[in-house]
Amino acid sequence: MTVYKWRYTFLNPSVIHRATGGFLSAGLIVLVYFLFALANGPDAYSRAAVVLSHPVAKLFFVALSWSFFFHLLNGVRHLIWDTGHGFNYRLVRITGLAIYIGASVLAAAYSVLFIY
Repeated sequence: MTVYKWRYTFLNPSVIHRATGGFLSAGLIVLVYFLFALANGPDAYSRAAVVLSHPVAKLFFVALSWSFFFHLLNGVRHLIWDTGHGFNYRLVRITGLAIYIGASVLAAAYSVLFIY
């Protein structure tokens, strides 16, 4: 860790990419809970619907959507890097900032349309 330097943007997208991957795993647990409730009949589904429509759960879904879009956009950026393109220092900084902005805009639009 002593030779590692923070680069590209204020928050290193590669580190945040790993963190969002872990957070998406937590979202998978919530999805499994919902699917089990759906499979266990109307009573279990209505209890899950109450739990998952709580304001704290909605906040979790907003954070989960931001994590999804960030992970997606940064994953595309890494795929482009795998082709050997996009390593210009200026371009790396621009795309690093663009994935934060893009993830925020997409998550906000998704939240307005589907969560709230």
